[in-house]
Order: sequence, then structure tokens, then C-alpha cells
Amino acid sequence: MIGNDIVDLALAKKESNWQRPGFLEKIFTNKEQLLILNAENPEIMVWNLWSRKEAAYKIYNRQTGIRAYIPLQLECNYETASSGSVCCKGNIYYTKTEVSKDKISTVAVSRICDFKAIKELQANVQVYKKNGIPYVNDAKNVLKPISISHHGRFISRVSVA
Repeated sequence: MIGNDIVDLALAKKESNWQRPGFLEKIFTNKEQLLILNAENPEIMVWNLWSRKEAAYKIYNRQTGIRAYIPLQLECNYETASSGSVCCKGNIYYTKTEVSKDKISTVAVSRICDFKAIKELQANVQVYKKNGIPYVNDAKNVLKPISISHHGRFISRVSVA
């Protein structure tokens, strides 16, 4: 299973006031709030953790069929700015995150070995939906699940080859 998320940092800065009272408490666990408050750049840490949670949630949603707003039930195990995992109700999802000056993007997988097989899909790929989940036809004409994320100026489509 795969999930991804992307954050346009310019749009996030414009549209989301993460410093408003109650925002951090509503989205992040105590452990995550400490990471944010102690970070060299708290704003980047907010969106780094958010991106990881969103990518992991996409896998959780596919595995369980449960659609819910549960950010506090997804907890990041932050190893580095680019790697870690997210736990949700006993499930562990592994994450790789890229941070640039314009965006933060995360890919999450349910099996760590799947990182070797991640494939970025072109924008022109034909996407199908089944029960709201995006798929593409692979070379053998078999529907293969993908993950799509877009925010502001950016879009990302990924699959496990």
C-alpha cells in the first residue's frame, strides 16, 4: 500500500495560521507539539509532520475503509527531516519526506521494502477510480492502486511498481 501528500509552502503560509490558539492541540499529539516548539523552523516542522500524517492516513483509509478526521490518532515517529514512521491504531506506516524551499512532499508505505519500488507517475497517465480509490492499468492491464496528492502549485502521483 502507498499514500502520499504534498504541501505548497507558499499557499500554506497564506491560508493556514498554524500559530492560532488551539491549532496545534487539535492536530498534533503532545510529542509532536514538542518537536514543533523545539524545531529550528517550527513552521516547516508543522507541515513536515502534517504531510506524514496525511500520507499515512491514505493507507489507513484504504486498509480499513474508514473515512474519519483522526489527526490525533496518527502519531509521527520523527527520525530525521526525511524519514520516520507514523502509527495509527496499531498500524505502522513508513515515511520518506522531501523538504524544499517551495514544498514538502511525503510518501508513506505499509512495508519498508516498498520504498525500493516507488514510481512517480506522469501527469498524463489515465486514472480510474473504484470506490473512490485511484488506480492505473499496469503493463499487464491489471488495475494497480496509486496515490494522488495536490496542493496549490503542485501535484504528485505515485505507485509501487
